[in-house]
Amino acid sequence: MDTSVTLIGLLIILLIAIPLTYAFRSNILNNAKIKEIKKQYSNNHYDFSKSEIQNKKNFSIDSKKKGFLFIDYSYKVETVYFIDINNILSCRLMPTTENNTDTILKIEFELVYKKTLKKELIPIYNIENKFLDFNCLYEDHQLGKKWNQLINDCLS
Repeated sequence: MDTSVTLIGLLIILLIAIPLTYAFRSNILNNAKIKEIKKQYSNNHYDFSKSEIQNKKNFSIDSKKKGFLFIDYSYKVETVYFIDINNILSCRLMPTTENNTDTILKIEFELVYKKTLKKELIPIYNIENKFLDFNCLYEDHQLGKKWNQLINDCLS
């Protein structure tokens, strides 16, 4: 009787420990990637002390020296966007919807450069990413609004 209870207890512990181990390992690897990318872009010039991570997206800003770093590692290969805010004229959040519906397909930052008036789009959410769902859409939209405001505060 004691042996079967012990075996069942060990099995339950393994069933809980294995997924937690994978989750912690993934989190540690992602944090290491983020630190390496931040170090690469900081060059002892930028201090990305204000950061936020959500849905495998990292937003970082240096409001003193005006640098913005966006890392999206929700795809197999992470995408990194570094923007010197001193060169930006305006920033706005653009949701793209499906024809004649309210279904949001994409959410992007639209950045307009001062000298060339060239527009750059930075994707925040894309419905084609199979890992994202409608909860991610809402969270990414709210996060995009917040960081759009932070970037616009640095512009003024």
